[in-house]
Amino acid sequence: MAENDFAVWAPRANRVELVLGDVTHPMSAGDDGWWTAEVPWSAGLDYGYLVDGEGPHPDPRSRRQPAGVHGLSRTDDPAGQVWHDDGWAGLPIDRAEIYELHLGTFTPEGTLDAAAARLGHLRSIGVTHVELLPVNGFNGTHNWGYDGVAWFTVHEGYGGPEAYRRFVDACHAAGLAVIQDVVYNHLGPSGNYLPVFGPYLDDASSNTWGTSVNLDHEGSPEVRRFIIDNALMWLETYHVDGLRLDAVHALVDSSPVHLLAELAAAVDLLSERSGVKRLLIAESDLNDPVMFTERDQGYGLDGQWSDDFHHAMHVNLTGETSGYYADFDSIGALAKVLERGFFHDGTYSSFRGRMHGVELDRAATAPWRLVVASQNHDQIGNRAIGDRLTATLDSDSLAIAAALTLLGPFTPMLFMGEEWAASTPWQFFTSHPEPELGEATAKGRIGEFARMGWDESVVPDPQDPETFERSKLDWGEIDDPAHPEHRSMLEFYRRLAAIRAELPPGDAVRLEDITVGFSEERRWLTLERPGLVLALNLGDSPLELGSLPVRFGESLVDSHAALRGRPTPAVPVELASKSVLVTRPA
Repeated sequence: MAENDFAVWAPRANRVELVLGDVTHPMSAGDDGWWTAEVPWSAGLDYGYLVDGEGPHPDPRSRRQPAGVHGLSRTDDPAGQVWHDDGWAGLPIDRAEIYELHLGTFTPEGTLDAAAARLGHLRSIGVTHVELLPVNGFNGTHNWGYDGVAWFTVHEGYGGPEAYRRFVDACHAAGLAVIQDVVYNHLGPSGNYLPVFGPYLDDASSNTWGTSVNLDHEGSPEVRRFIIDNALMWLETYHVDGLRLDAVHALVDSSPVHLLAELAAAVDLLSERSGVKRLLIAESDLNDPVMFTERDQGYGLDGQWSDDFHHAMHVNLTGETSGYYADFDSIGALAKVLERGFFHDGTYSSFRGRMHGVELDRAATAPWRLVVASQNHDQIGNRAIGDRLTATLDSDSLAIAAALTLLGPFTPMLFMGEEWAASTPWQFFTSHPEPELGEATAKGRIGEFARMGWDESVVPDPQDPETFERSKLDWGEIDDPAHPEHRSMLEFYRRLAAIRAELPPGDAVRLEDITVGFSEERRWLTLERPGLVLALNLGDSPLELGSLPVRFGESLVDSHAALRGRPTPAVPVELASKSVLVTRPA
C-alpha cells in the first residue's frame, strides 16, 4: 500500500465504499482488514468512506479536514513543499532551551505564519527548541489541542499542513529545532470516528480524559502501527525534530514490548537513516527513570518532564500549599529536587495517598534528561483562573524562578510570555459546537478544582469566546512605558540566556556533580554546578554572602541590580532579599 493510495483499515466492516466528489467507488477487502480502491489520487480531492452504508466518514489518516472534523477529508501532497533545510543536522537536547507555545494565543493572528515572524524574539532569549502544543484537528475554532481527533491533520485555523511545513522550514533557517506535542493516550469527545472503522479504543479501560486507546487487545497491532506511523509522519514528512508525548502514564499496555519502547526503536531507525537525531520526551507522572533508561531495561526515550521541580519552586516562591503542593512546603524539598531530580523517589505522596516514584542513580543520570519549568501550560491553564506567576509574585521573585530554571542543572522549558512577565492569563478555553458538551466540560473542570481547594465561583466559562481572547499574549507590554518592568524582565532573561550559552556541554554532567546547601530558618539556598554557582535569598532580609558555605568567583549577574538597571557589583558582599546572584566557581 503506497502512502497516496485510497486505503482504510476497517476489519469488522462488511462493506466499505469510497465517496469521491459525487461518485461512490466500491473498495476491495484484504485479509488484513485493509480496504483499497484503485482510483486515481491527486492533491486537493475531497473524500470520505461509507462503512456498511453509514457515512461518509472522514479518513482516520486524513491529512486535511477543511470543513472540520465532521466533514470530508482532503488529500494533501507534502511533495509540493520546497524545503530549504538540507544542511540541517538537528540540535542536541543536552544544551536545549525549550519554549512552549500555543499557536492560537501566541500571536494576535493565531497562525503558524504569524508565529514564524516571532522567531527572532525566541533566538534573543536563547531558545533552541520551539515546542508547539497539539496542532491536530479538533472540533470548533479554538482549543488547547488536547481534545484532538484527527491525529494526522494540522488544524485549518492555524494554516493547515502547508503553513506547518513553512513554519518548520523557517525554524530550521533560524537555527531552531521544533518539538511537536502529541496525544496518544485518548481522543477528544467530538469527531472521533475511529471506533466506526475498527477497535481503536479499549472500552474496558479509561483515564482522566476518556476511554483508553487499545494497545494490547484484539486489533492492537494495527492501532500501534497507527500511532507509530503518526509519530514518523511528524518527524519525517514534516521534518520535525522531536515529539513531546502527552501523559504517557495513561497509556495502558501489557504487551511484551511497551509501545514507548517500540516507538523509540522506530525513531532511532529514522535518526540513523536520515542523519538527524530525533527526540522523544515523555510527560510522565511516574517519576520513574524507566522512561529514559536504555531499551534493554527501559523504554529508551531521551527525557521526561519533572513536575517536582515546578512544585518545589512554586511553593517556595508563592507559599501556596494546597492539593499536590502540600509535600513541597520547605526549602529542603527544592534542594532535594535539585540534587536528586525527583522529590518523590519512593517517598509518601499525600496527594496520591501512597508511596510514589523511583530513586535516580546520581552517578549515572544526566540532569538534562529531566525537562523542568517554573510555568507551563498545565500549571497555569489548569488553575481556576489560569493565572500566571505574575499575578502573585513581584519581579524579584520571578527573577529567582527564571535563574534557577535556566541555569539549574536540568533542561529548561519556558512558557510563552514568561520572559517579559506577561500579565495576560492563560485560561482553559474550548469552542465545542455542541452546547451539552461545553456544559459538561465546564462542570468537569469545577470538580477538578475542588480537590485543589480553589474557589469554583471564579472559574471562567471555557465556552465564552472572551476566555480565549483574554489568553492571547499582549506583545505591546514589552515596550509599554507605563510598565517598564516587562522590558527589564526580558533583558534579564536575555542575560541568563547568554550565561547559559557559555556553560560546558551537559552530556558530561551527572546529578552527583550538583551540590546544594540551604537554610530553612534563614531561607537561603546555594547551588554549585559545573561552570556556575548560584545563591538564592528567598527571605525578607538581606543576606551576607560571607556567611554562606560556598566560595564565589567572578560575578555574572545580580538579579536585584539587573532589574533596576544597575551593574552587578564586581565583589558583592550582600544579597538583597528575594534575589539571586550568579557567579563563576571560585
